[in-house]
Amino acid sequence: MAVDDLAKARSDFADRNPQSHKYFDEARKYLPGGHTRTVLTHDPFPLVFVSGEGSTLTDLDDHVYIDMLGDYTAGLLGHSEHRVIDAVTAVLKTNASVGGIHPAEARLAKLMCERFALDRVRFTNSGTEANLMAITTALQATGRERIMVFHGGYHGGILYFASGAAPWNAPYEFVVAPYNDEVETLKLINENADALAAIIIEPMLGSGGCVPLGAEFAQTVFAAARKVGAIVIADEVMTSRHGARGMFNLLGVQADITTFGKYIGGGFSFGAFGGRADLLDQFDTSPEANRDRTISHAGTFNNNISSMSAGCVVLGEVFTADVAVAHTARGEEFRKSVATVLARHKLPVSISGFGSMMSLHALALAPQTANDVANRDSKLQELLFFGLLERGVYIAARGMMNLSLPLTDDQLAKVLDALDDTLKILAR
Repeated sequence: MAVDDLAKARSDFADRNPQSHKYFDEARKYLPGGHTRTVLTHDPFPLVFVSGEGSTLTDLDDHVYIDMLGDYTAGLLGHSEHRVIDAVTAVLKTNASVGGIHPAEARLAKLMCERFALDRVRFTNSGTEANLMAITTALQATGRERIMVFHGGYHGGILYFASGAAPWNAPYEFVVAPYNDEVETLKLINENADALAAIIIEPMLGSGGCVPLGAEFAQTVFAAARKVGAIVIADEVMTSRHGARGMFNLLGVQADITTFGKYIGGGFSFGAFGGRADLLDQFDTSPEANRDRTISHAGTFNNNISSMSAGCVVLGEVFTADVAVAHTARGEEFRKSVATVLARHKLPVSISGFGSMMSLHALALAPQTANDVANRDSKLQELLFFGLLERGVYIAARGMMNLSLPLTDDQLAKVLDALDDTLKILAR
């Protein structure tokens, strides 16, 4: 792709969005970068949205987009799920910030334990917090110091491994293994056997390009971890939406601790970590507990009434196990349709993913590792993003797409047409 093509795409984007541009320039006076969420950054500036309905978003310049990003999997329910909104509105009329226990907390805990085969669960405010607390649980249980992660993994803003361990990461002792490389991973597990407290792993790289984990690799790593006494932490913050019990269940394995977040909060801040009773009971502060080994886990908003009430509706009414299974199948079918569109064109563009999570790549073949993702044609990748925006389809600048429940068949057909048209134009 010519540099001039990209410069024109950026210029056209700026011309179409003067109000977002004006907002961005003003916001930068008070917010470093104009916002507080790095993933939203792209040149020349990100869009500013003022309203949403179902699976559409409207920006400051009155453009309406089909929302194919789904807030990086958090927006599974779309923008107007009234069962959640009504439930939270009703409870906030009776209580707000409780400073104590309220019934929705245990109700949601029961729903999560039954749905995801957990013995116990604790709540946090985000997936980042959930992963930090899961790591703390493993460190305390094993008395070891080292954590195995995977190249391309992302477990929160301070657990970032897109290209090795980021310098701003939390100060744990990390071992970075290659994703989907069984031989090298087993070698590293054995080399670090005596010091390895935990292995934290995603069943599909979310931030790393929607690269699924092989089932055989997952089963081998889980078995090897337990052989050396390391705890397996499954990061299902994004992927618990797949199937009835999450993606690792579909791969035929069960972690010792699983972390959650995103959609379960129904649009409100949410995180959780749960798993084996002997591990989670380190947080037990009841009179019968062994106080000498209790881990303190405070947090003003851990059990906030909005998130707890919303979560009960999400898992109990809206996104039941049956709905999750059907939504996963729908995502698989859509990804196949995208692949069919891509096959009609000679441009090196591919699609990866699983279920309702997927990513477009400026690569001839779908990536198998984070290194493959790093080798994408960056100019073509950005032109795909701008081309879809121009045609009313909102995706992540990095190519990620996530299906939400309210997306209609007609909207998905329009997305396929927009992609087809974008590829035709780019091929010229």
